[in-house]
Amino acid sequence: MIRAVLFDYGGTLDSDGIPWIDRFYPIYRQAGLRASWEDFRKAFFDADDHLPERFQLEGLDLEQTIARQVACVAERLAPGENDLSQAVVRRFVDSSREQLSRNRPLLESLRRRFLLGIVSNFYGNLEGILEAEGLRPLFGVVADSARVGSMKPDKEIFLHAARSLGVRPEEALMVGDSLNRDMRGAEAAGMPHAWLAGERPAPEPCCPGTPVLRTLLDMEAHIPQYS
Repeated sequence: MIRAVLFDYGGTLDSDGIPWIDRFYPIYRQAGLRASWEDFRKAFFDADDHLPERFQLEGLDLEQTIARQVACVAERLAPGENDLSQAVVRRFVDSSREQLSRNRPLLESLRRRFLLGIVSNFYGNLEGILEAEGLRPLFGVVADSARVGSMKPDKEIFLHAARSLGVRPEEALMVGDSLNRDMRGAEAAGMPHAWLAGERPAPEPCCPGTPVLRTLLDMEAHIPQYS
């Protein structure tokens, strides 16, 4: 019997199974960036890994946070191109908010039946971002890796979320888009899990019995088996 549903944030709640780096690159290209994928990948992860060290993120909303991430990438790959940076921020934030808005009725429906939480490798300010987007009241716990001190796939961040909700690991369903971080981490913590694979070609379940979702809204068809 499932009593709680845990969600990844980036790539799960704000898109249907597309990691941030894969969402960002085509947006940068359309905005005029001419860097190769490999150069972009290096710049993106350098920005992502060090953002909390470079900026005071507490109190920043989604747009302000993304603006700082983009500024770090642009400084390395397109210095001085402010119009490019602004275009990237706007398109990424708009698409994120559109997806969050689409998913809100699903989350509200699930909250009437389950405890909800988030387990995310983030910068330390995810709770504030959710508050600014009007979503924080839906979640009983926001396990932000920078706050918890543990990153997926380490099982401790999953166990922290379960303990915070007052449920056993086997009573919490983890939903995420990453096989290595979300599915393997949940598996190590003893949690059932559902893989948001998006449009990946012919995805196979990560392990027997794991639902494969094309879109987060597919949960409506799978959740009855856990009730």
